[in-house]
Formats: sequence, structure tokens, C-alpha cells
Amino acid sequence: MSGAQVIAVRGPVVDLAVAGPLPAIHDALIVDPDGTAVLCEVQAHLADNRVRAIALQPTQGLSRLMTARLTGAPLSVPVGPAVLGRLLDVTGRTGDGGPDLPDDTPRRAIHQPPPPLSGSRAEVQLFRTGIKVLDLLAPLAQGGKAAMFGGAGVGKTVLVTELIHAMVSGYDGVSVFAGIGERSREGHEMLHDMRGYGVLDRTVLVYGQMNEPPGARWRVPLTALTIAEQVRDAEGRDVLLLMDNVFRFVQAGAEVSGLLGRMPSRVGYQPTLETEVAGLQERIASTGRASVTAIEAVYVPADDFTDPAVAAISAHMDSTVVLSRDLAAQGIYPAVDPLRTTSTLLDASVVGADHARTAAQVRELIEHYDELRDVIALLGVEELGRDEQLLVGRARRLQRFLTQPFFVAAAFSGIEGRSVPVADTIAGCQAIMAGECDDWDEASLYMTGTLDEARTRETARKAAA
Repeated sequence: MSGAQVIAVRGPVVDLAVAGPLPAIHDALIVDPDGTAVLCEVQAHLADNRVRAIALQPTQGLSRLMTARLTGAPLSVPVGPAVLGRLLDVTGRTGDGGPDLPDDTPRRAIHQPPPPLSGSRAEVQLFRTGIKVLDLLAPLAQGGKAAMFGGAGVGKTVLVTELIHAMVSGYDGVSVFAGIGERSREGHEMLHDMRGYGVLDRTVLVYGQMNEPPGARWRVPLTALTIAEQVRDAEGRDVLLLMDNVFRFVQAGAEVSGLLGRMPSRVGYQPTLETEVAGLQERIASTGRASVTAIEAVYVPADDFTDPAVAAISAHMDSTVVLSRDLAAQGIYPAVDPLRTTSTLLDASVVGADHARTAAQVRELIEHYDELRDVIALLGVEELGRDEQLLVGRARRLQRFLTQPFFVAAAFSGIEGRSVPVADTIAGCQAIMAGECDDWDEASLYMTGTLDEARTRETARKAAA
């Protein structure tokens, strides 16, 4: 290890003079004022003996002429069985009030190359969630990447939390949750929920909170991904990687880029946007032994799906789930837009001809209803022809059938959650489109599980009437 000296501190940006060879980009260095180590990461070479680094921890107390220690390697974080059941920060320190990690805990650098394409798994294995609208219109792949896109307040975090609950019962791998720019309250709630589900012993929580420096929020998904890669590569176990919220990773990268003095690109984003997103997403892959399956929440600024950050993230996804503010306002939960939600797996060769055909028919019917909504709003549904009225009624019933009470929302909704096999979802949609429910009240299909449950409700309603 060689030494360096601080020559300037501007917020989280630290410039250093180096005695000897310059450290590599992404190498870690430690400034140690009063025994409180501040970890930084080298981002630029300014001259033959000067580097610029970004701090991953608060820089209060740092000043010029302080000495820094060059580690000669990227930041490494603890991995392996010892971190299961723990809450960690970007540097791998525990934050759950429990005992310190053992001294012999193995460590792994957070900067790793993606696995070679030649070693990736070829076959596709579906990842059933029990959530009707997802399993029907946006099936997830084991070892794939799925993103939940939506603006503020449309239910991204609730949907991701419900997916965690859905995986808990039938999933025997390890779950790694990355909270990027999260609130402290959300971290405590997640820790409490995992304890309540009884799965904390095979879950790792990694947080970079919104009050932390941008460097911490920028690198926290790499810390979580490094822990997931160790489970996949060294232990040969499948990993479920959950990230909330990936937009804040991009946002933190833009902050860092601005602090480093780089020229902004489109809409003020960093010029390295595509590279940073690709560097994260391409490491999420399956190998011959095991897979990393990623489910990511993505905030859409101002509901603008043409935003460069949203476009960069969606380019890497197998399944894209779009949440609609309009549907949320109508009380349709989960507020998944069936027309903009897509999946590369929705193919007859993967999910079967019956599933693919039913999904296409559901989309077609809801799209037809969507086209007629302006006419209905102006003139009323009574002005439509008899056949059109019938199709509109079926589309509305389909929309309500695809709603579902969530387990994680039971305390607020007062309705126990439901998990529905995909075969029951397909059968229910086919029955509605065939006209079996034309005389049913729409409320009988709202926030229910299978069609049989809705039928029981409808029978009770008619008997009461």
C-alpha cells in the first residue's frame, strides 16, 4: 500500500496528491481522520500525481493535508453465509444492531465482469408469482430481469413487496434486497416483514439511504449484486435480487457526474448513463449452476416513459410491467396497464399456445374498450350497439377479474391476500370472454382470486337480492 494526501475537499469530492504510481480507477482509498475511516473510490486521474475520488461516506471532519491509505484494490464487501439475515450498508457494515460479522468472513470486490455468454443457461424456466395479471400478461423467467415502471404513488413498492411474499413460500434460494435511496422507515419495515415471514435467515438486506452521500446510493446495487453473485457462483444456489428503486441509482450517478465536473447529456443525465446501466444489468445472469433473477422497481419521472433513464433501463428487461396512474385512480389494483405491459416470454413456444392466445385476446378486448372510452364518456354506453355494449361489459369484467388482494396490503384493505395458479387465471379469462359472466355484477369479480370465488360471491348476491 502506498500513501496519498488530501489537497481539496468539496462535499463528497476529494482530490488527493499521490506519492508513487497512481491508483487504478475504481480503487478504494481510506482517509482516516481521528480514527473515523472515510472510504472513497477513485474516479479520475487529474495529473501525473493527482487523483479525484468520490466519498461513499459523509466527509465531515475531512480537511487538507490529511493522509490517505491506498488499498490497491476496489472496495470489497463481506459475502457468504455469514451475511444471511443481516442488514448491511454499501461498505458491508452491519446496521441491524446485531453482532459484528466474524473476522474470517470472505470478501469480494464490488466491481466484477459479467459472466461470459458461453456459460449462460439456455433453457427458460418460468417464475410463477401467483399474481394473475403478471402471470398472464408478463410472465417472469428464472434468471431473467423484470422491471416495474411507474410514477410516484402507483404501487411499485407494494408490488415488489408482494412479489417477495409470493416467492417466500415456493422459493428455496436466497433473496437479496437492495434499497437504493430508501427511507429509514422502509428499511425497518422490510426487516420486520422478513422476520414476520420467517425467511430472514435466507435474506440479505443492503441499504443506501436517501440521506447518504450520492456515492453510497450509486454503489449500493453493486454491493447487493456482489453478494448475489457469490451465492450463485460459489454456493450454486439460485438468487432472487430485488431492487427498489433503480431510478435512484441513475439519479445518484448523475449527481456524481455533476460533482466530478462532467458535461451533462440529454435531459441533464450523465454522459455515461448507458454504460452505467449496462454495467449493472449485464451482471444479472444465469450460469450453468444457478441463476440470479432480478425484479426491479423503476420510478418514472413525471410519468414520462420517454425519459432517457427509463429507456436505458427498459432496454435490458425480459419483462416490462407498466403501472398506470389512471387505473390506480379507478381503484384497479395492481394498477398494471395491460396494453403497455410486455414480456419476451409471452410466446407459445414458452408458455404454451393456450396461454399465449388467451393473453392476446385479453389485450385485444381491453384495447377495444380503451378506444371506445371517449365515446362512452361523451354519449354514454347506451348509445353503443348491442354487440359493442356486450364487449365493453366483458372488458370491464376482465379488468376487475385481474385485480387481486395482496397479502402485504391485508392490514390496510381488510381483505386476505390471494395467490392464483396461472391455469385458473387463464380459465377465468376465457370464461369471461365466452360470455359466462355477462349477467354478473362487476363487483363480484373485483378483488377476488379464482372465478369460482367470484361465482360464490355472485350467487350470494343474487340470493340476497
